[in-house]
Amino acid sequence: MTDTWREADVLLRRQGVRTALARYAPPAALVLAVLVLWQIATVIWQIQPWLLPAPAAIARAGWEARAILAPHIWQTAQETLWGFAVALAVGLTLGVIIDRSTLARDALYPILVVSQTIPTIAIAPLLVIWFGYGIWPKIIVVGLICFFPIVVSTADGLRAADPEMVALLRTMGASRRDQFTKVRLPAALPAVFSGIKIAITYSVVGAILGEWVGASRGLGVFMLRATNSFRTDWVFASIAITAVLSIALFTVVAAIERLSLPWYYTATREERWEEL
Repeated sequence: MTDTWREADVLLRRQGVRTALARYAPPAALVLAVLVLWQIATVIWQIQPWLLPAPAAIARAGWEARAILAPHIWQTAQETLWGFAVALAVGLTLGVIIDRSTLARDALYPILVVSQTIPTIAIAPLLVIWFGYGIWPKIIVVGLICFFPIVVSTADGLRAADPEMVALLRTMGASRRDQFTKVRLPAALPAVFSGIKIAITYSVVGAILGEWVGASRGLGVFMLRATNSFRTDWVFASIAITAVLSIALFTVVAAIERLSLPWYYTATREERWEEL
């Protein structure tokens, strides 16, 4: 039996490698093809660098400007992390409150939905007026952009817990706290992490949006200055850095999810083993 499990584990690992290759190879090949065609097009049609620089020129300009970019990257990273931390705390708290109280759900949920219809770009100047040009307006902008998917995923995940399991614990005399910690919260965690991954992808964009309204440092400021100087290569370099930051944060959240939900991925692997 042990040998059978080992063989199955080896098969699952090989299948996982093949699945990863099948998942990431097509987008990687597509991105590479676009970059190659982009590079060729700029050479054939002799496109001016200020209009559309070649990928090689963008990479070279970004590397040469690394000393200038470093403080801007660090500033945006701080705003992103602090803003996302605020969004995570507020989102999880509101999600739990909405789940625990029907009155809170009826009162807060419509307001939360309506709040997403208000353009953040319209609120950002007010935040600068109220809080100045420091880091707080950017943190609040990131929080406003990121908290909604966390609230919704948390509330919906808690409501989607298996009612039979909850009823079983209730008949056994379990308290509401035990029902929450032993059944409802574990069942909701996959949905919660889905909301967190959605939110983290928007966090860097939120920080840059706040910097566009008013700041002295950050990737958003660097983009504006590069645009005004017709340094299109720097604009593209900062865009690439923004994308890399977002992907890195998403990867970190995905890794934390795997470490936090070993039972979830173990069950998935067992289902896949049964299919073999």
